[in-house]
Amino acid sequence: MTLYQWFLFFLVIQIVHYLGTWKLYQKAGRQAWEAAIPVYNAVILMKIINRPWWWTFLLFIPIINLIMFPVIWVETLRSFGKNSQLDTFLGIITLGLYVYYVNYTQDVQHIKDRSLHPKNATADFVSSILFAIVVATTVHTYVMQPFTIPTSSLEKSLLIGDFLFVSKFHYGARTPTTAVALPMVHDSIPFVKSKSYLSWPQLPSFRLPGLENVERNDIVVFNWPKDTVYKFFDRSGRRADKPLDKKSNYVKRCVGIPGDSLQIIKGDVYVNGKMLPLHDRQRLQFSYDVETDGSQFNEEYIFNELQITDRIRVNSQNSYTFSALTDENVARLRNNPMVKSVTKVIDNQGNKYVFPHTKDWNADNYGPIYIPQAGKTVALTKETLPFYKEIITDYEKKNLQVNGDEIRINGQVANSYTFEMDYYWMMGDNRHNSEDSRYWGYVPADHIVGKPVFIWMSLDQNVPWGKAIDKIRWERMFTTVGGSGEPVSYFIYFVIAVAAWFGFDIYRKRKKKTEE
Repeated sequence: MTLYQWFLFFLVIQIVHYLGTWKLYQKAGRQAWEAAIPVYNAVILMKIINRPWWWTFLLFIPIINLIMFPVIWVETLRSFGKNSQLDTFLGIITLGLYVYYVNYTQDVQHIKDRSLHPKNATADFVSSILFAIVVATTVHTYVMQPFTIPTSSLEKSLLIGDFLFVSKFHYGARTPTTAVALPMVHDSIPFVKSKSYLSWPQLPSFRLPGLENVERNDIVVFNWPKDTVYKFFDRSGRRADKPLDKKSNYVKRCVGIPGDSLQIIKGDVYVNGKMLPLHDRQRLQFSYDVETDGSQFNEEYIFNELQITDRIRVNSQNSYTFSALTDENVARLRNNPMVKSVTKVIDNQGNKYVFPHTKDWNADNYGPIYIPQAGKTVALTKETLPFYKEIITDYEKKNLQVNGDEIRINGQVANSYTFEMDYYWMMGDNRHNSEDSRYWGYVPADHIVGKPVFIWMSLDQNVPWGKAIDKIRWERMFTTVGGSGEPVSYFIYFVIAVAAWFGFDIYRKRKKKTEE
């Protein structure tokens, strides 16, 4: 929906509210016109139902307002003596239209100082659950979101089985575009696996001010721009055109920021003509061909000495291909007396399987390519258009027509294009096992979700649940994702803090009981 359509929709909602409540406003000692003024009517309604004024903000926060609307309907009914379970049921099942019935047909009195305490254990439980959902959804949407690492594309920095907290406020929290969705789930309902949202209506989205900008070498969580898969690991062909905020979450490292010129030469990334320096916690991995004297590798050496968990292909009795080796792994292999040679696998064959699928590039030898920056202008020709076609049509929503050598944007002949948004280039550290920008192109700024800041749990996928103690990577629990040097676990400090809190809580309750 456009801003104009949303404005009309908002006005209709205000009219609906006025028609259904103006008499109730009068019975509460207010003026009928106060039910018609947008936002102000909500503030007055909070006074009528004896709830804090800041609840008004919750009515305008997407997803959270879906929880708050039924609460407001019920609270309005109870403020006029409609307290029965049938009244509550009718208020919710009619989507608030039962308030119309009360407004026009019932001789009700406003209960100004009604008790706000739940009248039974069930009501208390429901009230507590709703409050917890509202708080958790607010935190999940605007502050911090849990995230799990499903693939090995950032192996060594982030491992499969790491459970992260992703900060929304570092780069600026993004308001949701999907208006109707279940809280605290992404694109599908857990276990059921059905869609968790409605594709219509869609809200205009904007980003709140952040603490910092995305920088080179930052690990970033973002919505996969090319996501049309029905489920994350289901590439069988079933298509799903997802809203922006419901596209699959990816985590990669930013290697190119707006305005950069990026090139990959024999696997090494060059930005603006200089090799991109690595973060001190970053460990690149590549595939290597390994030749031995005929001896075979044993599993203990592979998993313990090399600490390799990715697949190893056996080519022959003395030839192997290791899919993800770091420089440290390579050094250990070369020191192994049975190893005759270790050779990095570099693709030197020109093909068109990488973005923009018109150049004889590959994943190891790529570019140079320009990373678009908001406000910058590029020339448009048949040769350059493949780089920017999706930006123009999908991300910046322009009508593009190409007829021979003629390019038209929104009906006007165009030989250049000025970008409206910043774009980024994301890649995995596991360079031969990462589906990243090399294959599908730029990441628009509005697709940025947040910055991973904390690993709160890590489970080793190679250890069965029967060995639960060994399955937990204790050394990774409560470690920071950013920073320099070796990661430091703050788990012991967390345990101390929790123990101190429980101790204080027990002391407080005992003291209170003694005083009574």
